[in-house]
Amino acid sequence: MTDAYIIGAGQSDFGSFPGESYRSLFDDAFDEAVASVDGDFDPDRIDEAFLGTLGVGGRQLGLSGPAVTEHLGLHGIPTTRVENACAASGYALRQAVMAVRSGMADLALAGGYEVMTDMSGDHTKWWLGVSGETEWERLSGTTFAGVYAQMASAYMREYGATKEDLSRVAVKNHANGAQNPHAQLGFECSLEDAMNAPDVAAPLNLYHCCPTTDGASATLVASESVARELSDAPVRVAGAGAASGRVGLFQRESLTGIPASVTAAQRAYDEADIEPDDLDFAEVHDCFAIAELAAYEDLGFCDRGEAPRLLREGVTDPDGDLPVNTSGGLKSKGHPIGATGTGQAVEAFSQLRGDAHVQVDGANVGLTHNVGGSGGGVTVHVFERADGGAR
Repeated sequence: MTDAYIIGAGQSDFGSFPGESYRSLFDDAFDEAVASVDGDFDPDRIDEAFLGTLGVGGRQLGLSGPAVTEHLGLHGIPTTRVENACAASGYALRQAVMAVRSGMADLALAGGYEVMTDMSGDHTKWWLGVSGETEWERLSGTTFAGVYAQMASAYMREYGATKEDLSRVAVKNHANGAQNPHAQLGFECSLEDAMNAPDVAAPLNLYHCCPTTDGASATLVASESVARELSDAPVRVAGAGAASGRVGLFQRESLTGIPASVTAAQRAYDEADIEPDDLDFAEVHDCFAIAELAAYEDLGFCDRGEAPRLLREGVTDPDGDLPVNTSGGLKSKGHPIGATGTGQAVEAFSQLRGDAHVQVDGANVGLTHNVGGSGGGVTVHVFERADGGAR
């Protein structure tokens, strides 16, 4: 089995773009990915494409993947559309890695796209709701924010976490996103701002929730021979873990974590032959502030109930022991559902090549964590510098 490497990665701006389509947004992401390749890159060398999208708003529900690749001029290549809710392009990346490792492709395109802001708020809530359990959650009136609010309430009750702990997630991620020109909400916020915002689904308020977003992201996954030919600093995909879980909260024994995240992370760690302490940075799925707290514990960054302490002590700040969401995360950078997973990989690629907007000193090993719905599907990828820099 050959190793898989990322040799190029890029994304569009994330935000609200009434004049753009999912095709034009992916054009921007693909162009940035191609521009990031060190060597003379010919798109005709791409053997296969895996593209993630939920299909919010009912645009091109059928065959939107081939519609994108044909628009790019990648005529005739096999293109697979991947839908696993918010983890769609995380799974697309995993499929591309598997294609390269198996020898089915020497060069694969993995990415995602979504247009979410051209609908009413009610329509958007409906589309987001179908990423949860439809019969027993959405059809009974539970919104996506409401699902995570239940998780937040349970966590606060069990571990004594506070609204201030939730708000620290927003403060940190907005500070990082303010330095990311691609970010949708590229501004800082104070702890007072984050604590006093209007409620969305108590205890979650506006600053505890990510925005709805238009955007696209793309990565180029290559075999070792192609990576060595085209890249001066390829990024190795050292581990690719995934797991499914119960889609509905009512089916779970506990609401304070996501079991599929635990399983996917362990699979990625085992494959990469590392422990959480070996990580230099992480991009985690902070669709809501409670999701970032849960991720710290599910991914093994700390013991259960200890996530708020990491924030309070600055452990996950850019200059902390384990910086988290230096891109701004979903909270500040934005969350175009199908583009989020590979959008996280764009940040990991930049960090490991030393040109991120919020650069972590000595970044050699990083992780991305992409969650579908409230935990029905999860991918975790571990990336490392191909030169095996010091851990």
